[in-house]
Amino acid sequence: MNNIVELNDITKKWGTFTALDNINLNVKKGEILTLLGPSGCGKSTLMRIVAGFENPTVGHVVINGKDVTAIPPERRPVNMVFQRYALFPHLDVFDNVAFGLRLKGHSKDQVNDEVDQMLKLVQLQDFRSRWIGEISGGQAQRVALARALVNKPEVLLLDEPLAALDLKIRHHMLEELKRIHTETGTTFIYVTHDQDEAMILSD
Repeated sequence: MNNIVELNDITKKWGTFTALDNINLNVKKGEILTLLGPSGCGKSTLMRIVAGFENPTVGHVVINGKDVTAIPPERRPVNMVFQRYALFPHLDVFDNVAFGLRLKGHSKDQVNDEVDQMLKLVQLQDFRSRWIGEISGGQAQRVALARALVNKPEVLLLDEPLAALDLKIRHHMLEELKRIHTETGTTFIYVTHDQDEAMILSD
């Protein structure tokens, strides 16, 4: 199985503070890799470097065999889901998921087909016309997942995406994530400080 992400000698410093020190990590295509650790240990910083939101002080990020260290986030084959879902409250569920496709200039028929397919994947096909304020936290997280996956990223980065949900919903969403991963085959990199989450989700 080939590596889809390679982090080579990644160091990140802010002034005299070292957030990451000579990190080397390979992620295989199609796997779920979990980064487990307490708050402040550099997990989210590493994810932001993979996504392109931060530049490493030293080192290289390689995705699909291509050095993307100097490539901006919008041109990397990566999407990211955050703890705060960053959904648009003035758009309904369908339009939130469709947002990225429309930015890329997809046709109306393409957008309709791809968004409908993604809403079925996350089991929200009956919620396409709901406003974001009318759905639950677990449903909002599924909208955020659909919005990220509809762009067909090579790698999906999940930065503590379930931290704001209560325990019962969190466990349900972990099972949903495993199902979605199986159905799409997308590589997941998942950040958490919760050991149970890591054990349930990881390959």
